[in-house]
Amino acid sequence: MNSLFEQKRILAASLILTLAACTTPPKQLPAEPKPVTPPVISTIPPTVPPTVPPKLAPITNYTQAYKLSSYADMPGWGNDDLREAWPAFTNSCFALKNKAEWKEVCGKLKNVDAKDVTSIRGFFETNFAPYQVQHLDGATEGMVTGYYEPLLKGSRTKGGVFQTALYAVPNDLLTIDLGSVYPDLKNMRLRGRLGGNKVIPYSSRAEILPFLAGKELVWVDDPVDAFFLQIQGSGRVQLNETGETVRVAYADQNGHPYKSIGRYLVDKGELTLDQASAQAIKGWIAKNPSRQEELLNANPSVVFFKEEKLLDPSIGPKGALGVPLVPQRSIAVDPTQLPLGAPVFLSTTMPLSSNPLQRLMMAQDTGGAIRGAVRADFFWGFGREPGELAGRMKQRGAMWLLLPKTFEVKNN
Repeated sequence: MNSLFEQKRILAASLILTLAACTTPPKQLPAEPKPVTPPVISTIPPTVPPTVPPKLAPITNYTQAYKLSSYADMPGWGNDDLREAWPAFTNSCFALKNKAEWKEVCGKLKNVDAKDVTSIRGFFETNFAPYQVQHLDGATEGMVTGYYEPLLKGSRTKGGVFQTALYAVPNDLLTIDLGSVYPDLKNMRLRGRLGGNKVIPYSSRAEILPFLAGKELVWVDDPVDAFFLQIQGSGRVQLNETGETVRVAYADQNGHPYKSIGRYLVDKGELTLDQASAQAIKGWIAKNPSRQEELLNANPSVVFFKEEKLLDPSIGPKGALGVPLVPQRSIAVDPTQLPLGAPVFLSTTMPLSSNPLQRLMMAQDTGGAIRGAVRADFFWGFGREPGELAGRMKQRGAMWLLLPKTFEVKNN
């Protein structure tokens, strides 16, 4: 017992810079937008709960101060078509329904007419109290970025244009839950591997290929798309042999912290900060192919995947909450600041636009680049158009956390 404890302490010391607090990888930060007006997309996907909900911390574990507000203070609340948010909320309740704070309110879903926006609005206003989310300094605005589920072209075998592998979790990757050793480090994990009788950091992107032989899931035709797939966290691959499309979902990562390649290019003077969108980065690589590996290796983090059957293409990938993400109704948040699963009203603007984007979202995912109380990553959905919107989204926004009225928030 002491030997195992000591080994975990060694790992904690040797990997202190490789803390990975999330179950999904970080999302690329796009550039500051310029005003244009993109189309508004509206989708209402079906509700599909996971088979096993994750273990979640109780609301009482959150120490962020929330300021009690009112629905009248939430811009656009009365105009939001809450029918589009209802499937996402139903998904959240599947994961939350057995928790003390949520059991009562989730038990009332059967009394709500999901086709009646007035019924849904009344349900939230009757059962939830809105709290404006604020930073510790009292600031109420923060950054809102976007992410999506991409489609790649792939093959079961290496050959021709299919030269870049997506990898499953390597057999020698160790993942240690630090909270099991140090309660103050709850939700923190360290990754590494055995080197002799010591636990050492796992290899970075530039060093990792020798450790991944035999773990190839599929081979894709574009190393840059494969890199951005890791940033998004999950995606789909259309197989060349059969035309079948499969989902590749986040399984784990190598424990190295995410570093933005956009920031790398800015620091090198290759792009300005307002140019560093996903689209601009791909353009820079196309013009500088000899420096592609230098740029990609600037991010030492590597994401590993698991393959899933795509039974219904309209269903989104599962987020950190363990439920399918709903396009334009799910967001990634910092789970140390906001409870996963909770409704969050978001007031921001459309990508590349000053047009309002004000709607009820569900905090159902996390990301290594998503840090802070007023910070959200907006899930746009699957495909090219959501990808264009996500890649350009970098807006300012405000957030209101909706908590069951039976729970008393004690501000710090």
